[in-house]
Amino acid sequence: MSFDLAQVNAAIAQHGSIYRVVIAVIKGSSPRELGASMLLWPGGQNGTIGGGALEYQASQSPKPGLRSYPLGPELGQCCGGHVTLLTEYFNSPVQATDLFVRQIEGDLPLPLSMARLQRAIRNGSSVAAFLCSGGWFAEPVEQPRIPLWVWGAGHVGRAVVHIAAQMSDFDVTWIDTNPDRFPKDTPEGVTIVPTAEPAHLMTHAPLSAQHLIFTYSHALDLAICHAALTRRFAFCGLIGSVSKWARFRTRLAALGHNPSEVLKITCPIGDPSLGKQPISIAISVTQALLSRNGSVTIKRNTLP
Repeated sequence: MSFDLAQVNAAIAQHGSIYRVVIAVIKGSSPRELGASMLLWPGGQNGTIGGGALEYQASQSPKPGLRSYPLGPELGQCCGGHVTLLTEYFNSPVQATDLFVRQIEGDLPLPLSMARLQRAIRNGSSVAAFLCSGGWFAEPVEQPRIPLWVWGAGHVGRAVVHIAAQMSDFDVTWIDTNPDRFPKDTPEGVTIVPTAEPAHLMTHAPLSAQHLIFTYSHALDLAICHAALTRRFAFCGLIGSVSKWARFRTRLAALGHNPSEVLKITCPIGDPSLGKQPISIAISVTQALLSRNGSVTIKRNTLP
């Protein structure tokens, strides 16, 4: 979990002012993880810190500051741990980059541990982490995710979406020609778009989108490639053989695309040495995207 800058600022814009309650410290067991948070405004709430008595108490007449809760008989909970909640009041847009550092109580200088964390992030020797110390609190800021558009809900498309949906790097949009082609257990957070003419949807894709084309039809693949070249993209990968790509290059050129532009599409995609099983292709394709973006999905650590 991390500080969702876009969500917080959108809530401030809509409601004028909000309270945010975040789990700042955990000792032992807890109903939610460090950084889990909820937003509160008169008559409304978004998010959860675990529900039950803990959440109820935290949401009643919220007041800025730190408060500790033993998760035992006092709250009628059996977690047996101890959590510290930070409640903050916001009435103007928040600005932050990788790490949101602020003083939360008293008038104390920035702790040395927090200064070290900031320096380590700047020089690339550490990632953003949660730290509550000396009247200050720091937490990672939710980074914009890469728009990943997956075209095709066949075996390979399903395997890719299954992996990509578990990574914080990607915001997945999944397209196919029929709603029945999507699995019933589609991963949470994936946007499903059934459409009879997938290529027509390309005009709605962000220019920063990365596309992976895995449809059941060469004609559909070609139409989507044509639309992608017309629209432009950050990356476009097509599953297929060397001979398929040779045919596609000729046909895309005939559709009016400059050969140098056509070569911006990557085909074949993935590492054939890993095998042709859908999961093998999915792993190699996803790894290639992460490497291309200079990104590695890392679970953020908590500093002691």
